[in-house]
Amino acid sequence: MSDMLPQCKNLKEQVEFILQLLQQEATLRSQDITSVQTSLSKAIAPKFEIVFAGAFSAGKSMLINALLERELLYSAEGHATGTECKIEYAELDKERVVLTFLSEAEIRDQAVLLSQQMGFKTVANINQYDVINLLRQGCETIIQQEGGESKSERAKQAKALILLLKGYVANRDRIHTVNNATYSMEQFNFSNLKEAAGYARRGSNSAVLKRIEYYCNHPLLQDGNVIIDTPGIDAPVDKDAQLTYATIQHPDTSAVVCVLKPASAGDMTKEETELLETMRENGGIRDRVFYIFNRIDETWYNTQLRQRLDDLITGQFHNTSRVYKTSGLLGFYGSQIKQTSEQDRFGLDSVFAESIKGLDGREETPQFINEFNRYCANSGKLSASKFRISVNSFETSNENYVRILTEQGTPLVNQLIQDSGIEEFRTAITRYLTEEKRPQLFKNLADDLEDICIKLKKHYQEVLRNLYSQPREIEAMKAQELQRLNQQLQEFGKDFSQHITEEVNQLINNSCEVFETDFRQLQSRMIRRLDELLDTFSVAYAYRRATLSHPRNATAPLIAILVEAFYYLANQLEDILVDSSQQIIVNFFQRLIEKVRKSEYYRQLYRLLGNDGGIEQEIRIVEKQVTQTLVSAASVECDRFVRESPRFYDEGTFSIYQFRQTLLQTSQGYDCESIVEAEPAIRQLLKLDFEPKVSQTIRKSFRQTVNQTLKTLLLPMADKQTDEILQQYSHARTFLEKILEKEAEDKIAHNQRSLNVIEEKIEIYNSAASNINSCLQAMQLYDHLLPVIGDADSLNLATDSQLDNILSNNGIVISDGLLRGITQS
Repeated sequence: MSDMLPQCKNLKEQVEFILQLLQQEATLRSQDITSVQTSLSKAIAPKFEIVFAGAFSAGKSMLINALLERELLYSAEGHATGTECKIEYAELDKERVVLTFLSEAEIRDQAVLLSQQMGFKTVANINQYDVINLLRQGCETIIQQEGGESKSERAKQAKALILLLKGYVANRDRIHTVNNATYSMEQFNFSNLKEAAGYARRGSNSAVLKRIEYYCNHPLLQDGNVIIDTPGIDAPVDKDAQLTYATIQHPDTSAVVCVLKPASAGDMTKEETELLETMRENGGIRDRVFYIFNRIDETWYNTQLRQRLDDLITGQFHNTSRVYKTSGLLGFYGSQIKQTSEQDRFGLDSVFAESIKGLDGREETPQFINEFNRYCANSGKLSASKFRISVNSFETSNENYVRILTEQGTPLVNQLIQDSGIEEFRTAITRYLTEEKRPQLFKNLADDLEDICIKLKKHYQEVLRNLYSQPREIEAMKAQELQRLNQQLQEFGKDFSQHITEEVNQLINNSCEVFETDFRQLQSRMIRRLDELLDTFSVAYAYRRATLSHPRNATAPLIAILVEAFYYLANQLEDILVDSSQQIIVNFFQRLIEKVRKSEYYRQLYRLLGNDGGIEQEIRIVEKQVTQTLVSAASVECDRFVRESPRFYDEGTFSIYQFRQTLLQTSQGYDCESIVEAEPAIRQLLKLDFEPKVSQTIRKSFRQTVNQTLKTLLLPMADKQTDEILQQYSHARTFLEKILEKEAEDKIAHNQRSLNVIEEKIEIYNSAASNINSCLQAMQLYDHLLPVIGDADSLNLATDSQLDNILSNNGIVISDGLLRGITQS
């Protein structure tokens, strides 16, 4: 954009000062600054890019031509512009065009895609003329079958491929194999913009151009305004459509002119709806969207179409005032024929000279001429009293056109231009770009900054309020600390109690992953040990123990073997459960003490008492109690293993069946051998009994015992310790008095440093905000000024007693600004 106002020269630097201040505050860093950065970049950007976007054949290029009143861009019914065109400002003697061609690879890819869409075989080599001729013939056949090049999607694809191949052949020497070649208009020996634009407008040339950059003289393009014409969002080549969406979403895009087709089609297409949604997602566009319903002349001849368009605008576009109805065709050529006369048949021999040439020597009728005659005859736009016009059937369209303009002259042309809506749109967008654009960009920036500035101001005020509430004298600081001592002891005791409660709750809810890992280790050890005991159990050893217990007997029953086994397995499992339980408790209390030591209340207790208030000692006592309780519980739990399971001998169970089978085997003889031979069966019998009992213990009953033990011993200890800490007030007061003097000196010094830092930040903030406000005032945006922090704001935070402390200046340096404010008040 043009030169900034002097007051806005350092706008970027001032905004960045405020953003840096925001990032320095930990509580405010999460504030999203994306909108500020976007609006800042728009406000100071040297260019303001306006993207014209819309569907295939919506008339975007013609609308731009009409807007600039120059035939720059290629526009033809049924042809999709696949070229991105940029139009920027240039002085009259520096007008020029820069052309960038597609590469051969890109052209080949487009040819292959279009061929596939039409059902042709894959294009092997577009450098072979016989291949090109075959493709051209196939495309012409499709156009003939469809009834014209714009009658169907397939016909439009055929026309696009014809133009692509024709352009490739005509410009083969300028097209590189892989790279995009760029040429100035001088390299084509064009002497002016008109000649270069004429070359670029030819359909075949336009088809092989990747990008066209026009630099022309028009007031609409001043102040850095750049017009960008994009391919249709439903173009035959999908890559072209994606280019449009990418352009709309690009950060450099500042506004969009959305050219819509409902005026001629009756309804919004799916692609047009997606286009509107995409525009809303670009924060750089905001509400800078102009909605153009082009080809409005179609509604002049169709009442139903006109009503549907009015309903659409009323229903979906009632929230914006930037809605315009235009006919780019009538508006553009209306502006062109204003410069013609009867001598050149009102443009037939100049403006339309190329388009009226027929193959058989007869004059063709340009599309504009047909629409002009239709306008005169049937639009209902012309007053019968002012324009008496007849369209005669015995005359050709061109003859009617010349006669009507000869009779009616300039007034009719002016009325045509007015009815086309182009003048209204041109006036509106000109007013926006020349009068409204800059203030709106700066207004957006101010609005986005305001929220950040308010938060910064409130934060600084809160910090100042806190600093002003602090004593300025050492004795006062000590008195304040001692006054808060009882409250602090109570608070830290409650924090400890709450900490223990949270730890216990985590255990009960199985949400302490480390403890769960330890307990799973206990379960695993018990299961492994049971498996080991069963696998290594010796019937012979059990038999010897049984007979030793009864020296008068030379044999032992199966029951005696099982009794020895039950005692043996139960005692061995008890050893494992006791050992694992002790390890779990050691680990738990070690972690608990480590967490306590890292807590803030622990650190503060050491500061107030010189020790931890007896917390660790009490925790260690509870640890011993828990260990003793769980060892006893583990012994009781495993002692119960000596008894058979309640349903072990129930009829119909596998265990009673196994028992009977084992008994049958051992009762075959009275010696040791018959018992030993049944060892596998006895082990299986023991497994059937012990596995359910051990599972019940490690998965249900013992975990409940652990949870209940920790809860019943830890929580009362925590409550008791809370009271014990509070009872140590006298000791804390005596201890604290010894260290408070130094702490008070440090805290007062720290507060003064903090006050100096805040005042410095406020000074930086006020300077930046004031400079930005100067810029906003120059833009006459008086209702959008940023808040500043004055001396009154700072003083209003302090109470009367605090002001007395400040005024008494207890060894503390007060800022000059605050002192002046106090004196003035």
